[in-house]
Amino acid sequence: MNTTTASRAASASVALPALFASIIGLGLIVLAGHVQADALHDAAHDVRHATGFPCH
Repeated sequence: MNTTTASRAASASVALPALFASIIGLGLIVLAGHVQADALHDAAHDVRHATGFPCH
């Protein structure tokens, strides 16, 4: 295995988990931002406003 192949493998092993974590995090933010259940809305209300996500 040459250094280019090893470098690509190392980059992929770091990038893939970061990509999945970003997708999951973005999904949670979008879901919490659009949920209409009162309990979930109230629980996420302050976090949404702190991150600049409009909810009203």
